[in-house]
Amino acid sequence: MAIVVKRLVLALLTIVVAALVTFIVIQNVPGDPLYEWAMDMVQTSGLDFETAYKIAAQMYGYNPHEPLLHRLSTYVKRLLRGELGYSMIYRTSVNRIIAKALPWTVFVVSTSLLLSFSLGVVLGTVIAWKRRSVLDPLVTGYASFTAATPDYVTAMLLLLFFAINLRWFPSKGAYDIGIKPGFTLPFIGNVLHHAALPILSYTLEAVGGWALAMKGSAISVLGEDYIMAAKARGLRDRRIVMAYLARNSILPLITGLAISFGGMFGGSILIETIFNYPGMGWFFSQALMRKDYGMMQGLFLLTITATILANFLADILYARLDPRVRLER
Repeated sequence: MAIVVKRLVLALLTIVVAALVTFIVIQNVPGDPLYEWAMDMVQTSGLDFETAYKIAAQMYGYNPHEPLLHRLSTYVKRLLRGELGYSMIYRTSVNRIIAKALPWTVFVVSTSLLLSFSLGVVLGTVIAWKRRSVLDPLVTGYASFTAATPDYVTAMLLLLFFAINLRWFPSKGAYDIGIKPGFTLPFIGNVLHHAALPILSYTLEAVGGWALAMKGSAISVLGEDYIMAAKARGLRDRRIVMAYLARNSILPLITGLAISFGGMFGGSILIETIFNYPGMGWFFSQALMRKDYGMMQGLFLLTITATILANFLADILYARLDPRVRLER
């Protein structure tokens, strides 16, 4: 119990340091956001630059000449109240933006993670058990190809082929504007229809990596004595694979899966932007493009915190699943 508390305290300290580092980095990003917002006003409204700059400063409530310590004090006070920041472009708290965007990202990314992880575990186990089958070079080649291909390329290809050319799936949004949100079959079906391509993009990119990771883990397990003993006892291949090989090979992947679940809070900037899917990644892209420092700080801190806590939980879970592993003091 003491070591768990120690790890938790260390995780919390890491989050505090991450919050300070995030603040410093964001505040030192080059460029003046008011300049860009003022230029937009000049182009759209025909105002002179000085007037547009003053209006932008009043509208967004941002003062680039405010002392850094005062900004830090305001930032810390908001964090202590549970507020992750204030969005200058949406003029609302980052908490509200997260509450709106996070469910969509969690739905898409968690579904694709479970699909890619399950398929990868099955494929990795099979090609490790039957190493000379034709499936081995196919899966290995596919994994190498997807590892070298950026995720936005896969998303673009799916968008062009299935959404634009064939028109089987919608090209943007989480659901149709004309449909009434609610826990009804038409709405659920519409949501699944819109989420199909983003989920497929995530899954196609990740399944190869999980398969290779499972293959490497399974090959190391094949040399263990209990596998040899199971074969010597004449057990069926299916039982050896399920009860001995897969069960023990999957343990090292648990940590990676837990960290992936933590990292999903950040979404995928490129995939969600390509599909105009209103998740965390899409709001990340908006914050980066429009230099919304408040939203950038809040979203970065949430992602970092989720990843740190997921890593902490993965360590605890792994020690519980494998009695041979003990948490170091």
